[in-house]
Amino acid sequence: MLLGLGWGGFRLYLRWTRVPQAVLVLGGSPEREVFAADFARTHPELEVWVSGGSNPEYAEWVFAEAGIPRQRFYLNYDAVDTVTNFTTLVDKLRSQEIRSVYLITSDYHMRRASAIGEIVLGSRDISFRPVSIPSEFAPEPIDKSIRDGVRALVWLATGYTGSTLRERFQPYGSILTDPMDESLPRFGTVESWSEF
Repeated sequence: MLLGLGWGGFRLYLRWTRVPQAVLVLGGSPEREVFAADFARTHPELEVWVSGGSNPEYAEWVFAEAGIPRQRFYLNYDAVDTVTNFTTLVDKLRSQEIRSVYLITSDYHMRRASAIGEIVLGSRDISFRPVSIPSEFAPEPIDKSIRDGVRALVWLATGYTGSTLRERFQPYGSILTDPMDESLPRFGTVESWSEF
């Protein structure tokens, strides 16, 4: 337990003593890219890495409108969820000798992003400073942070993120749809079924 507290304290020390060398933006809502473009304008020395964000045309437009030259930001679309936001970029960041980043995401998402970031970025000795974008949403349930923290640990041990499990357990042909969509087939109610 003492070792864990010591490690956590050391990581916290690194978070606030290392000067961030880049910005890592977790995709998931267009507001994050808009915020990141404004943030980049006030931090002109930093490159911006966007993981799993909006389509490239929109993202490029947002950064161009903020006056951020194309060579200052990188768009990466390899991620499919929050864990892979980190795992698909951590080695690229490390290869650029980046040791500290500003981590930008929505406030309701920051707890989970921080848990994953500590594991994935920390595994490559990259620290981060969280920058939360204010929203009107309640924080995500703690179980999402725990689940994805475990997934990050599994990735650390095996290189496997578990991102494909959702596809394995989702029945063929089932998709999330709007139940009020009139174009979907209807099966009626139990009362409307004829008896055999």
